[in-house]
Amino acid sequence: MDYRFILFGVLVFCAVLLLVFGIYGSIHNVKGQQAQRVARRLRNAIGDNGSELAVSITKERLLSTDPGLQRLLQRIPGVAALDRLLLQSGRSWSAARLVAVMLAAAAGGAVLAMMLGLPSSGWLVGALVGGALPWWELNRAKLKRIARIEMLLPEALDLMSRAMKAGHAFPTALKMVGDEMPMPLAAEFRAVFDEVNFGISMPDALMGMAQRVPSADLRYFVVAVLIQRETGGNLTELLASISAIIRDRLRLLAQVRVMSAEGKMSAWVLGMLPFGVGGIMFALNREFLNILFIDPSGRKMLGGAALMMAVGFLVIRKITQIRV
Repeated sequence: MDYRFILFGVLVFCAVLLLVFGIYGSIHNVKGQQAQRVARRLRNAIGDNGSELAVSITKERLLSTDPGLQRLLQRIPGVAALDRLLLQSGRSWSAARLVAVMLAAAAGGAVLAMMLGLPSSGWLVGALVGGALPWWELNRAKLKRIARIEMLLPEALDLMSRAMKAGHAFPTALKMVGDEMPMPLAAEFRAVFDEVNFGISMPDALMGMAQRVPSADLRYFVVAVLIQRETGGNLTELLASISAIIRDRLRLLAQVRVMSAEGKMSAWVLGMLPFGVGGIMFALNREFLNILFIDPSGRKMLGGAALMMAVGFLVIRKITQIRV
């Protein structure tokens, strides 16, 4: 069997499917009668006779622009968590697009395992690894975004404290952070300011920001502001104290990362070494290594090795991951 022909057929099928889905979605969204009726009502409400509307009046996140696909994704468990991950990572993708990318990556992993001559269990592993790659990349982007926000947060709190000492109100201080601080922190504070201007209460707007950015430091700031709004007190001194605490925590965290870097590097080396040696042996002498996948004893050995490696990773992670 020619695996290249199978791979070509799968790629052509995926390309045609994506093309048809894109054309259908574009026609449905632009030319649909419901979309035209809603746009016409909005234009009449604001007195616009023909200009395009650039402002969305809804806060609701859609899993897909297609109503049928929206209803289907709402019934699938775990899609809401993927949508929340997209929101926290700062990506503008929809959940439908992420699911499509994960399915395509899973299919690519299965086809790659099939081309390498692996058994059916190897196809399943290839599909699982391929499908998990987009999720892993989103988690990496989420952690990077949160780390960037935590680095900028002390400076933002100092800016808010100085602005309030100069006589500005708390919402105005939020706007100053949104205008003067770098991204992505500026976008979050600007979103809070816009929500308050549109009529959302300050506690709801701040809690929404805490949900979009699952950072302990940012949640400390939100909780402190909400408590101060209920009990009273000097908010400028409170913001300055939180800023100093966050700076001290980040300094201690940097020291812990330096001291635990050797253990993390050892984990990476020990974890990647079996795969590197196995890949070289597979490339040089495939028949010598195929017995591990074909013979029942070899499969048991692979399962035992994978289990021991997973336990070792968890132990090293437990040792090197220190909460500050």
